[in-house]
Amino acid sequence: MPDPVSPPVSADVPHPAPPADAAVAPVGAPAERPRPLHAPDPYSTPPYGEPGPWAPAPPVQHPRAAATPPAVPPGASSAPLPVTQAPHPAASQIAPPPVAQGVPHPAVPHGTDPGVAAPVPAPVQGVPQGTGVAPAPLPAVGTGGAAPHVPMADGGAGAGAEGPAPWRNYDPWAASGPLQLNGAAVPSRTQRRRKAKRILIGGALLIALLSGGVGGLVGAYLERNGGMVDVELPQAGKEPNDRAPGTVAGIAAGALPGVVTLHVRGSEDQGTGTGFVLDGAGHILTNNHVVEPAGKGGEITVTFSGGESATAEVVGRDSGYDLAVVRVSSVSGLKPLPLGNSDNVQVGDAVVAIGAPFDLPNTVTSGIISAKERPITAGGEKGGSSDVSYVDALQTDAPINPGNSGGPLLDSKGRVIGINSAIRSADSSSDLEGGQSGSIGLGFAIPVNQGKRVAEELINTGRATHPVIGVTLDMDYGGDGARVGTKADGGGAPVTPGGPGDRAGIRAGDVITEVDGRPVHSGEELIVRIRAHRPGDRLELTLERDGTEKPLTLVLGSADGD
Repeated sequence: MPDPVSPPVSADVPHPAPPADAAVAPVGAPAERPRPLHAPDPYSTPPYGEPGPWAPAPPVQHPRAAATPPAVPPGASSAPLPVTQAPHPAASQIAPPPVAQGVPHPAVPHGTDPGVAAPVPAPVQGVPQGTGVAPAPLPAVGTGGAAPHVPMADGGAGAGAEGPAPWRNYDPWAASGPLQLNGAAVPSRTQRRRKAKRILIGGALLIALLSGGVGGLVGAYLERNGGMVDVELPQAGKEPNDRAPGTVAGIAAGALPGVVTLHVRGSEDQGTGTGFVLDGAGHILTNNHVVEPAGKGGEITVTFSGGESATAEVVGRDSGYDLAVVRVSSVSGLKPLPLGNSDNVQVGDAVVAIGAPFDLPNTVTSGIISAKERPITAGGEKGGSSDVSYVDALQTDAPINPGNSGGPLLDSKGRVIGINSAIRSADSSSDLEGGQSGSIGLGFAIPVNQGKRVAEELINTGRATHPVIGVTLDMDYGGDGARVGTKADGGGAPVTPGGPGDRAGIRAGDVITEVDGRPVHSGEELIVRIRAHRPGDRLELTLERDGTEKPLTLVLGSADGD
């Protein structure tokens, strides 16, 4: 008769036969619990890799509440309870689980009917069928036997449990949280931020290095190839054209309208020179050697700074002073230049020269007064004494070249203080345009005081007068001073009877050493000193006679110039 306290069994599920060498547990003894195939893992580390013969995967433990038979009231029938058969899927839908090699079957408790199969547990939710995972061991069924140990879902034990089994706590299919796929430590939020910061800093440095390198290459390319766009350079804006009156630009702006360029053509010669306007009537002052090539039948063309041209004619000229006056007719809007006073000029004063050097009109140069009362002689190429010019000149370092002759030398106020006439060239002596080597910084100008007197005489009478002392000089004398000759040209007396020298007491053979206290070293220098004065001026002379110095006073006479 069946045990009334035994749980119902399924008739369709065969009970596995115990192995031949399995030990039979004595009646009433607790059933022996299956032992794990490996030592318990205190860290609950899941097994890795596919199961092998040396380490089979442990079976998944799914706890199930133990079946407790209902209590039988007293007097109830002892008939066996109806067996409840759990529904099973079709046999074709159930795949037998594979049997792991070397895994022993659990022992069947003593007293269990081997012909009665234990109830088959329901399929575990979440466990795939046919995956090769061994099912959980079934509880032993018997009469009078103790209830087998049933592990709980939280690792505890059921009735009769001896304690939790650590190796049964892990369920790889349980939804207990995200699995850690490796053993590396999970970085914290601070570590992740630091790592991201390092990545950003490294990336920024890398970008900076790359940008610097690329920028350097691009810069070098642009520098060598002039850039990829058109170059536009910075430039100052438009400024007023006015300049201060005392500057070179201001002086030139005020004087240029009154300066002209002369083109002279003759039957045998031609040349270029400069002149400046004296008055509104069209009188222009220039050098004699500028207009000399025209002679009596030549042509003189005057060109103004604005480009207008007009024909000019000679009013008068004097070779001894190297000055000439020409006139243009039917020209309006003339701008005469103001005249200064050459006696007020001091060495070191700033000056500006305007002319047409080498036929380059409206050329402006500047410099200073290098010296005053510099006696020079120029001309005389034809051999006559009348062709020699004697100039008590102003010396300047303003560049003066061939073509500047006759142009104005201006002071800092734009007033004419001299007429540029001669240069010292490197391959010749002092000469009016003597040589074509160009300026070496030694230019000479006729003082405007002398030029004014001569210009007035040429305009008024057509001729200029020369101051004279009425003696003939020995130009071959090699000593210091100017010696009066012993005979005159043509056999006359060396001292003109009744002339200024005769009245002052000069005799033949006297040597004049000073004029107004200034030393005289040659006959040419005495002539220069005399021509620097007007006729009628009084001079104080010092002369030597028979080894004795003798002072005397002389009043200059007048003679017509050539």
